Amino acid sequence: MSAITRCPQCGTRFKVTDEQLDAHEGLVRCGHCHDIFDAQKHLHDDEPSPQLSLPIESEPDTGGIDLTPIPGVPELEEEPTTLAQQVRFVEELTDEVLEMPPRKTNWTGIVITASLALMLLAQATYHYRVELAARLPGLKPLLVQYCDLLACTVALPQKIELMVMESSGLESDPAQSNIVTLHALVHNRALFPQAYPSLELTLTDMQDQAIARRVFHPADYLKPGTDEKLGAPANRDLDIRLRMDTTDLKPSGYRLFLFYPR
Repeated sequence: MSAITRCPQCGTRFKVTDEQLDAHEGLVRCGHCHDIFDAQKHLHDDEPSPQLSLPIESEPDTGGIDLTPIPGVPELEEEPTTLAQQVRFVEELTDEVLEMPPRKTNWTGIVITASLALMLLAQATYHYRVELAARLPGLKPLLVQYCDLLACTVALPQKIELMVMESSGLESDPAQSNIVTLHALVHNRALFPQAYPSLELTLTDMQDQAIARRVFHPADYLKPGTDEKLGAPANRDLDIRLRMDTTDLKPSGYRLFLFYPR
């Protein structure tokens, strides 16, 4: 069935079918002024206006209704693109591989970078030459040659925290009361040879006050024939014995510690 509705905006009357009224809960668009209104609220029993007698009215599907999409009515709006369609569209775009122009090699930058890297390596080798020689003995001859060019030396490591005083004692000679013998057992805990340490001996009286102090360097306590340049062997004991004349000091105690001179 069909009915007559009247556009409240422009007054145009036209026929609407039940299907058109049910399609969107009565919402229609005027074919003359394109206004959207509820056709059910503006139904009329009289005849349609003469405008509807034009040939366009003979088209049963449209009549006087504009069938362009009505905003806010999902059924009449264009269907949005799905995520799968968007991904497919992007994939189709990425399938096209653009040919990039060949990049020119920046030889100047490469040379500068290589030069800076060599300078840093040379500085690090100079700064850590002692540690490198200790941990990589096979590299020491090359380090010595390198230092000959720079007027430097490759000394033995001096990590005093790895030189441990295992025991010590001060004994007097029964035959000569002014002669005392210092005995110290030092252990090199490092896994590499180290420079021989120096010892500082302080003699004290009954009140533990210092009455004499003396420093002994490796040349003072090493046995004859010992090469000081080879250093104290790794993970080995160093037996030190020193015979001293205390004259009239008559010490009753002592203090002894190891150090490396600066």
